[in-house]
Amino acid sequence: MGKNYIDIENDQGDTLRYRKHANGRGLVAHGAKVHPRAHVEAGAYIEPGARVGAGAIIARGAWIDADAVIGDNAHIEAHAHIGQGAAVGDGATVGVRTEVGAGARIVRGARIGDDETVAAGLTIATNPKGLWLAA
Repeated sequence: MGKNYIDIENDQGDTLRYRKHANGRGLVAHGAKVHPRAHVEAGAYIEPGARVGAGAIIARGAWIDADAVIGDNAHIEAHAHIGQGAAVGDGATVGVRTEVGAGARIVRGARIGDDETVAAGLTIATNPKGLWLAA
């Protein structure tokens, strides 16, 4: 039986310990809380202090930064980055290669398209087609 964790050095030279998520193959840092019914695909990283809700899907290559919150049934597409302290509401979708800045808020059910940038601290709501609304 092989080891079920991996140590990775960050930019500051600190070593962080990651484990594979039970439902998927993505890496979850020590101190992050990921619901057992969430799905974290291979190549995805969940940083310390982050929380991921039940039924959420974190696609391959996505990066959930420290202290970010991903709501129940949210979908974070491939290679998206959710910044430090950002929150993605229940049932929201964040598109491929989309950057959500630190402290930004994506409201419940919002749809953010591919290759978008949400500025730090911004709150975004959308209509069902993904058009941004004043929030």
